[in-house]
Amino acid sequence: MSGTASKVGTLLVQGPHRKGIVTSVSQVLNGHGATILDSNHYSDAPAKLFFQRLQFDVSTLATDRVTLEKEFREICENAGMSWRVWYADRAKRVAILTSKQDHCLYDLLIRHRNRELACDISMVISNHPDAGPIARHFNVPFHHLPVTTDTKARQEAAAAELIDRAGVDLIVLARYMQILSPAFVTRYPMRIINIHHSFLPAFVGGNAYRQAHEKGVKMIGATSHYVTAELDQGPIIEQSTVRCAHRDSVEDLTRKGRDLEKQVLAQAVRWHVEDRVLVYSGKTVVFD
Repeated sequence: MSGTASKVGTLLVQGPHRKGIVTSVSQVLNGHGATILDSNHYSDAPAKLFFQRLQFDVSTLATDRVTLEKEFREICENAGMSWRVWYADRAKRVAILTSKQDHCLYDLLIRHRNRELACDISMVISNHPDAGPIARHFNVPFHHLPVTTDTKARQEAAAAELIDRAGVDLIVLARYMQILSPAFVTRYPMRIINIHHSFLPAFVGGNAYRQAHEKGVKMIGATSHYVTAELDQGPIIEQSTVRCAHRDSVEDLTRKGRDLEKQVLAQAVRWHVEDRVLVYSGKTVVFD
């Protein structure tokens, strides 16, 4: 991360639409000497909700961050709005969970090495040993946590301990072929991103490419979404599609789909670590 980028703060605000909220937030920043670098906002008129993403230069602050945040808190609480702020001088820590299919894992690690993802990859966790050499090649700590039906609770507890001890901010399921328990998902609300190999809500669950082939679809897709207790029903962050034909076999669909999976998952991770995503009513606002 460049020195200039590390001096940026990102503020996210959401809640009931209130007249003057944009002006109020801007006045707080100006009053503390912060220079506004970028501002985006969106209003959902039917829901009467407001969303804002604002970036500012931390280096010009005339006060400290604690004082600034105190005023943010007062304004947002008075308006019945939620808010959060993140400073780029502390990159988000990411844990990747994977199984035997390694295409998404490789892609994330390569993008991270090429500085396309503004985060720190703290670890790779897998229920199979296959990903070990890959993680070690990229100098990322690897943890093999095998799982069976009888050991699932203990395996998830061990994973949670590793994740919490490392201060992980985001968990990425890079084709992790295990259904997480509701308890594990609840522990990390809107902090787990999954890649599903279909254009949701079509073809939920496993064997999506086989289901697509059996239906004779002319287009397949991939969906990246936050994980909730209901399988493959979490708020969607990103989706993409590719054409297919009657001649395509299940293997052809799988090959085409894997390219989509990599792109869609990487985009969702990028948007999350850059604080571009706000969740409401089971869906998302994504600021580009």
